[in-house]
Amino acid sequence: MPKLLLKFESSVIKEINLDKSSFTIGRKSDNDITLEHTTVSGHHCKVYDAGGKFFVEDLGSTNGTFLNGKKIVKSAGLRQNDAIGIVKYTLVFVEDGKKAGDLPAGSTGIKAVPPKAQKRVKAFLEVLEGVVDKPEYEITATSTYIGKSSQANIPIKGSGIFGGAPDMAAVIAMRPDGFFLMPIKEGFAKHNGNPLKDKVTLQDDDTIEAGGTKFRFFIKAD
Repeated sequence: MPKLLLKFESSVIKEINLDKSSFTIGRKSDNDITLEHTTVSGHHCKVYDAGGKFFVEDLGSTNGTFLNGKKIVKSAGLRQNDAIGIVKYTLVFVEDGKKAGDLPAGSTGIKAVPPKAQKRVKAFLEVLEGVVDKPEYEITATSTYIGKSSQANIPIKGSGIFGGAPDMAAVIAMRPDGFFLMPIKEGFAKHNGNPLKDKVTLQDDDTIEAGGTKFRFFIKAD
């Protein structure tokens, strides 16, 4: 079955099987694929099957839909490993019965190996407020996702009367030069009390807040 690999910046968030003829993509919750970012249009684009071939079509989005770095005027056919660009998100098309191979420039495969340089230290998140399933989490993957979704690596409690929170609020990226916190839903998470709008470098004893949960980031020598 053909599928899309949903990526935020260079990190794979999840796989979406193209098990029906059309998928809408956008910021609003009534889309088949919801991208919670303020610069994504409510109904941004769609991927659809026409006679056994998949196409991507822009739905009049504000910031455009791109295919392998080129802006789509209306629609374009999809081939193996084509990359659909939507603001900071990328959807990589994988054809039926095939595996993701050499992805377009700037992309990475599904499996990620933590950089060797990071084996010298171990990083953790300690839960300070908003009890979840355990009091502490070790950061071991190249990308560690924080959110309310069952697919998130680190769960959070929602906030407000209805306990609202995005499926994916933020991601911690482990790189050779350190640990970085990046927003997925811009401005929802907080870093040291400030709304998270851009990538920041994490330092020992930094705090991260998402919904009703607050964490302390800390590092231990290996």
